[in-house]
Amino acid sequence: MKEEEIICKFRIYDYHELTEADRLLVDKAKEATQTSYAPFSNFCVGAAARLSDNTIVTGSNQENAAYPSGLCAERTALFYANASHPDQYVKEMAVAAYAHGDFLTSPIPPCGACRQVILGIEERYNHPVRLLLYGKNGVYVVDSVKALLPLQFTGETMNE
Repeated sequence: MKEEEIICKFRIYDYHELTEADRLLVDKAKEATQTSYAPFSNFCVGAAARLSDNTIVTGSNQENAAYPSGLCAERTALFYANASHPDQYVKEMAVAAYAHGDFLTSPIPPCGACRQVILGIEERYNHPVRLLLYGKNGVYVVDSVKALLPLQFTGETMNE
């Protein structure tokens, strides 16, 4: 038997330690939680993506009674970005969650499906997507979704 270890590295910033541009992106993600449609979970997630031309697009989770027909905030933002700005890559994305009357204390990471879609965006444009995951007690900054998805399934995987 052989054993290997995978380590996920990220930085934790206080909101006020972020650059002005990063705070703006986080604020847009927080604002996007207000457009969430979450009547079943009452768990509102917002995402904001900054494109290579510095356009910021947002998305929020959209639930449906016919689960799993809803869509996460990250994929809503990314699919909108790709559909409306196909020539621009996503440089970075911020994610925030709101529940029980307040933003979460700890950051939430993208779900597995969203991680896979973000990886696909990185592969499509050959550019990492920097992630800012907001929580009241700190913002996790990850340089690429690959840090959160170390055993990746890509188009190359199918060609091996």
